[in-house]
Amino acid sequence: MAKRLSPLHQPLHHDIQGEKSVQTAYTLDVLRKQIAKLGADGSTIGLVPTMGALHDGHLTLVRRAREVCDHVVTSIFVNPTQFGPGEDLDAYPRQLEQDAAMLEAEGTAVLWAPDAAEMYPNGFATNISVTGVSEGYCGTDRPGHFDGVATVVCKLFQQVLPTHAFFGEKDYQQLAVIRAMARDLDLTRPHVHSIIGVPTVREADGLAMSSRNRYLSKDDRAAAATLPRAMKAAIAQIEAGGDVPQNLSALEAELISAGFSSVDYATLADSASLAPLTALEGASARLLVAARIGGTRLIDNMPVG
Repeated sequence: MAKRLSPLHQPLHHDIQGEKSVQTAYTLDVLRKQIAKLGADGSTIGLVPTMGALHDGHLTLVRRAREVCDHVVTSIFVNPTQFGPGEDLDAYPRQLEQDAAMLEAEGTAVLWAPDAAEMYPNGFATNISVTGVSEGYCGTDRPGHFDGVATVVCKLFQQVLPTHAFFGEKDYQQLAVIRAMARDLDLTRPHVHSIIGVPTVREADGLAMSSRNRYLSKDDRAAAATLPRAMKAAIAQIEAGGDVPQNLSALEAELISAGFSSVDYATLADSASLAPLTALEGASARLLVAARIGGTRLIDNMPVG
């Protein structure tokens, strides 16, 4: 493990706010000055990209980054290009001051908090599209979503030049897209040496932590716990040799019976390619599910086998 150095305490510019251990940069020029100082002695830098509204799932990524790297940079940017028509861009929770306090407590050195004009300046005309792993699942239900994810993450990699980047496995298809993008565009060296997936953090009843869980009504929140329970039951049957399509159908039926309005997909997929599987047959697999309850779309995944 690399030796951890003390984060910088003094602001570099008028747009880095506060005499705190976490420095909040709003412009790219100031971010680059801060990054240059952090990495001047060869220190490792871990990037944790987020859209804010932080919960313990995000903070687990920061903690993992601190274990691996000398310094941690966390970004908060609600990325408009990954939201489709009718999605919750305007309603997406924004709480920068509260998030900054949480990141300070976890030892983040720099908080990168650009606005849309800073991230996508006038005349911006570039889009990154990753085929293959972006197709199907959320790629079908949210057209253009993964183009927005790949483009903004590529920009974050170029802005921060991290040695490591940390993403939650909860958004498993997103993680696959980012890994493919970084491989294809040669982003893994000299920066982003490792793209590290961190296991999903769950509530006490098993529901995967998500900023969107706050949209659930009390009754829907109680019913939502059926999702991880039904997934675990289906996995147990599949691992015991049960028929895959039959158990996926039973999972969907259980969710509908519990109060979910629809199931976008419930698929056993190859862990690397995300190609659908009709039988386990010793493959490294994930169970991927997206389902809607109330006005909220929940996603989850678990390893199988």
